[in-house]
Amino acid sequence: MFTDRQSMMAYIILVVLLNGFFSVNMLEKNKRFYSSEIDKQLSVIDNLRTELQEFYKYGVVVDVTMYQPVYPQTDNTPNITADGTRIRISKASDYKFVALSRNLLKRWGGPFDYGDYILIKGTPGEVKDGIYQVKDTMNSKWVNMVDILESTDVKPYKYANAQIFKTTSWTLQ
Repeated sequence: MFTDRQSMMAYIILVVLLNGFFSVNMLEKNKRFYSSEIDKQLSVIDNLRTELQEFYKYGVVVDVTMYQPVYPQTDNTPNITADGTRIRISKASDYKFVALSRNLLKRWGGPFDYGDYILIKGTPGEVKDGIYQVKDTMNSKWVNMVDILESTDVKPYKYANAQIFKTTSWTLQ
């Protein structure tokens, strides 16, 4: 009635069907488990984002320094900022552009994006307090830093413990 070949094929088909049945059931069970775990993690992430936004309302404490559009302080295109804006090197101080450390930029999880306006407060004598526009990115070794774009004739400076706030426009000044 059944040859050895037919028996072997029937056995293989039975094994494949049983394996498929158990695999589908196991996958469904794991899907339900991991789906609930993912939902829990997404809830935790949402709560952390809310807390982080609350934190950013009070400003971020940063060190403020300056940079000039010259090759050792920038890449090999000192007249082009990270967002693609072209500048006149001789008029760099007139632009009121800043570079932010990567931890402060949105693409690396921070609150600021290219084109955003920020308010810097807390520099000694309020000499560099004011509204600036985010146009550039600092080297990845820096954290919680703001670099103000300055012309080549400006002497270097550094101010510790200033605060930056996100503003809606440049008109707050």
